[in-house]
Amino acid sequence: MTRNEFMTRLRRGLAGLPAVTIADIVADHEAHFAEAAADGRTEAEAAAALGDPDRLARELRADAGLRRWEETKNPSAAGAAIVALIGLGAIDIMFLLPLLMGVLATLFGFLVAVVALFVSGGLVFAMGPLAAPPGGPMTAFLAGVGLMAGATFLGALLTLATVGLVNVVVWYGRLHFRLLKPAIDNQG
Repeated sequence: MTRNEFMTRLRRGLAGLPAVTIADIVADHEAHFAEAAADGRTEAEAAAALGDPDRLARELRADAGLRRWEETKNPSAAGAAIVALIGLGAIDIMFLLPLLMGVLATLFGFLVAVVALFVSGGLVFAMGPLAAPPGGPMTAFLAGVGLMAGATFLGALLTLATVGLVNVVVWYGRLHFRLLKPAIDNQG
């Protein structure tokens, strides 16, 4: 494979990353080809040493997604990290995806329950004093505040669990990449 073919496939695989990131990656790989030429190696030998450009692009995209999650822990970065890891470990999808979907469905169920608890607390808070509950209006007022506070606490725990889940998936992806990288390098 020639340098131009390699770079074209690499750029195509990196599409969607920030332009600065793509430019840095391309410059690094151009330097590799320049060093190979200075050492008397052909473009095909330099390309073979770098491996498959499509696989390299998936690895670099996964690494960029993981770095983004580590720098800014927000839902968008979490989604990007998970999508990058899914692109890297396509074979693991058969094992990881059903487990991950079950956990995500459970977290979504808890989210619905927390929202329902908060809304019911708000209704008790607002409507309780008007309905003349047993114990008087102050009991309804305090019960509503208690339900909303409990829902807020459970929502905070749910947020921590979700961040922990994303961190575990990122850890798994990095471990997977470290374990497979020597095997991939030895095949090249």
